[in-house]
Amino acid sequence: MVKDRSNSDSESAHTCGLFCLGPLSFHNEAVGEMVQLSRGGQLASRTGHTFRKGLVFSSRPLKVHERLRLRVEKHVSRWHGALRVGFTTVPPTPRALPLPNMAIPDLTNTPGYWAAPVNESICREGSELEFWASAGGCLYVKCDNYSQQKLLSGMDLSNPLWAMIDIYGQTISISLLGSVKRGLLRNKRSCPAPQQLSSTHDDNYYNLIHVPNGPPESGSFDEDAECHSLLTTKFPKDSDILAQCVVCMTKEANITLLCGHQCLCSHCATRVIQEFGSCPLCRQMI
Repeated sequence: MVKDRSNSDSESAHTCGLFCLGPLSFHNEAVGEMVQLSRGGQLASRTGHTFRKGLVFSSRPLKVHERLRLRVEKHVSRWHGALRVGFTTVPPTPRALPLPNMAIPDLTNTPGYWAAPVNESICREGSELEFWASAGGCLYVKCDNYSQQKLLSGMDLSNPLWAMIDIYGQTISISLLGSVKRGLLRNKRSCPAPQQLSSTHDDNYYNLIHVPNGPPESGSFDEDAECHSLLTTKFPKDSDILAQCVVCMTKEANITLLCGHQCLCSHCATRVIQEFGSCPLCRQMI
């Protein structure tokens, strides 16, 4: 088991604004034996020559009707079955390690776990799907342009629900595209919510931040701004952009945070610290 330690312990309490659901990634401590996390906990891959031991969970509970979005990055045809998705009211912790081999039936035979298989036909490379819990305790899934399907019912909504994904069978690698909770006037989204996550990106240059609408000079951060991701590019070491503030991308990054990252200008640093309280690169509390 290989784990990515980049998640912040305060993740569940952090929000960027009125329409932000808070950061969301794969849980970095409760993962299957053959799972490798990367891209800041946004990419989960099953390693080794096996079709099982690929359990992952969300880093925080999801709300009712909050749709968790996934993309299948890699699949193989030598196994039967594919992705399994569901929810649990049992908080994922390292105390549960080692995790069972499979969600079905190893976990679903235990109270507090619900999961169902996703059809192989909609788990091909590049397929994007979302699943969620309804107010009636049902599990729904929707993929690309297909109609939504009810996978099961009878989930307990009296306690918080963590998303549970089994990277099973033909499914080898999945990326987390964030989550969305649709509203009458405006949708709420998780943060970070990567738009173009791919296994070809370089881990060292995949940094996620919240980008407000408009430069910092225009006033305070917009609480209604949606959450976006900044996918950085590999620049030469002598490039001037390496010294730029990661928020405004115009002024020199002359402020070093407690985590060691020198990534903010003095103008943006005050507002980032006051309104977010975490480093925009590693999300460590500052």
